[in-house]
Amino acid sequence: MEQGSENARRKLHKTLKPSWVFAIALGSSVGWGAFILPGDWIRDSGPLGAIIGLGIGALILMIIASSYGVMIKKFPVSGGGFTYAFIAAGKVWAFICGWFLSLGYISIVALNASALTLLLKFLAPGFMKQGYLYSVAGWDVYVPEILIASVLILLFALINSTGTSVSGKIQFYFSVLLVAGVVLLGFFTFSVADQPLTNLQPFFKGNQSILTSVLVILAIAPWAYVGFDNVPQAAEEFNFSPRKATMLIVASLFTSFLIYAIMIGLTGWTFPSLTAVGTGDLWLTGEVVRSALGIGGLAVMAVAIVMGIFTGLNGFFMSSSRLLFSMARARALPNFFRTMTKENQTPVWGIWFVALITLPTPWFGRQALTWIVDMSSTGVSVAYFFTCLAAYKVLAWNKEKAGREIAPMKKFLALIGMIASGAFLALLLVPNSPAALSTPSYILLLAWAVVGGIFYLAIRKRYNSLTQEETEYYVLGKTIESEVMDTTDEPKKDDRVPLFNASS
Repeated sequence: MEQGSENARRKLHKTLKPSWVFAIALGSSVGWGAFILPGDWIRDSGPLGAIIGLGIGALILMIIASSYGVMIKKFPVSGGGFTYAFIAAGKVWAFICGWFLSLGYISIVALNASALTLLLKFLAPGFMKQGYLYSVAGWDVYVPEILIASVLILLFALINSTGTSVSGKIQFYFSVLLVAGVVLLGFFTFSVADQPLTNLQPFFKGNQSILTSVLVILAIAPWAYVGFDNVPQAAEEFNFSPRKATMLIVASLFTSFLIYAIMIGLTGWTFPSLTAVGTGDLWLTGEVVRSALGIGGLAVMAVAIVMGIFTGLNGFFMSSSRLLFSMARARALPNFFRTMTKENQTPVWGIWFVALITLPTPWFGRQALTWIVDMSSTGVSVAYFFTCLAAYKVLAWNKEKAGREIAPMKKFLALIGMIASGAFLALLLVPNSPAALSTPSYILLLAWAVVGGIFYLAIRKRYNSLTQEETEYYVLGKTIESEVMDTTDEPKKDDRVPLFNASS
């Protein structure tokens, strides 16, 4: 066992309020896609097909959220999928899950930073299309978008380095503005429409079955709602009972669905047909709002989009830095990732590492960045699977066993969550599925796996230098499966009991 204060288990401050955690989940789940993509979804599935698909997706993710609630309640520590994969399957799978999950979180930071430039290209194309540099995969790169995205990344890195007492508070205010903007847009577009329900027709895409219309949108649900899983990354910083986590996650998913439904609805119900405001490659939802409500409506929408972008940046900066911190605490990453500020116990180097990694991404062009985000969705789905598997293992059907909670319904939901997570992975990885990865995404996925394998070989000796019991202590804060916890910051050699034995 390692000795000394340098090797003591480092802990985060408990500063997050329930409303802040709800805002982290909601703001991370709803980003630019809720405002930019409804026109595409309507063309692919029809308005009702898109709403049903996202509604079923939200229900499935609520089932998965039940497992997150179980794990947060039992192990209120940071790490999320990394921690739960360790509990479910051991060190190697924990590293694999953490490796791909970290890429997913970091790439979404980069994607949110570039999303603001999309909005500005629509609102101020003359300004944004100055200083042409080059094209990447058909995407023209200009100087203003690089500068704006870079400033955003640095700004939110600075905000997060001050601690969750600041970042959590602004996340709440940003989320309030986001919800208010969507409600106003939905109310006024419905009010000005002559026949809103008639305008929504056809409800489904005419040249395909209703089932296909629904499945096309259901396939993107993990991407549409990614962000609710930021809650377990913040679990160590709750200043309230972790029992509330399930309710907060489910409430955030339901609210996220309502936001998606309203934005799809107003895109379809405001005018008799999509051609009323023009077609082509224009931003359809933006054109609908501008045509119906004028510059005032567009201004409200712009504020809502900016809030969605800001909450995504803020939430994923927090979650990615906490994931890196947790992996470093388990010796799966270099020590500097667990370095914290003395004043507010914030993993500051993880935050600035995320900034350093994402700063070059605006230079690659948005199309190349979407390839990374698409393939990193597999990491999120893998984390869903291991979370459900871990919950399944720590729960009992109807008989007390090794301190496990008797909760047959939650255990059944965990089983359903595993199946759903496997289905989401299949939709991403099986060729010809509605959400199959593009060829560039497959190549990047393979490349990231190879890099991960090389990195694992480099750190394997250090990572495995801790015993199973010691790793349990650093990852979970305890090594005894009962809820009895030692008051010291180091485990005692004579009372360590493995959290799970080989037969579990």
